[in-house]
Amino acid sequence: MNQAIIKILVIDDHETVLNGTIDALEQQYPNAVIDRAKTKQEATLQLNSFNYDLAIVDLVIPESYEQLPQSEVGIELLRTLFQKYPNLNIVVQSIEPERLILLKSAIDEHQGGFCVANKSLTLQQMLTRVNLALQGECWTPRELRPRSLELREDWLTAIAFKFEEGLDDPTIAKKMHRSESTVRHYWTKIRDAIEVYPETGKDLKIQTLLKLIEIGIISY
Repeated sequence: MNQAIIKILVIDDHETVLNGTIDALEQQYPNAVIDRAKTKQEATLQLNSFNYDLAIVDLVIPESYEQLPQSEVGIELLRTLFQKYPNLNIVVQSIEPERLILLKSAIDEHQGGFCVANKSLTLQQMLTRVNLALQGECWTPRELRPRSLELREDWLTAIAFKFEEGLDDPTIAKKMHRSESTVRHYWTKIRDAIEVYPETGKDLKIQTLLKLIEIGIISY
């Protein structure tokens, strides 16, 4: 993605964390436009006013400046993001990422990148999650992933078409009566389920194939 057009909204009510996150983002993406919000109300106003490439959301935030931060408010904000902005790339920061289990179905269906960053991560690790999300990739805690041998039926169908019949994504989409973007979305979810993520110098398709063979989803 061209850094010149990246627009990021950082949502966190802790001034120190907010400033630290923004400083790290500005170093990583010097040409990005980075906005901030400290409450759900503020974030909603910003999201309604601008088209963002990425939202970084602290799970525990207040509804307004007069109220205390609560994880329920962050959960409700994420529900809104999933409903209104299905292609928005999202990074969730939390010390209790397991609370996202309440949104598992919505996370599975979300078309944009979606990564979870525990607040115990280093800034560099957090930036890695940001980069993954901007690529449309997913990284979720184990509690949110399907077990590798229990992948969804439509994912298994896509795997068979790709690796057993050698079809490309447009052809897979036609055979499955899905859009190409939906098929691409399948691959991000499949890779997250089997814990395969983009790495510099490595072919993502080959890494996916090798892992699927290793865990017994397909045989060669």
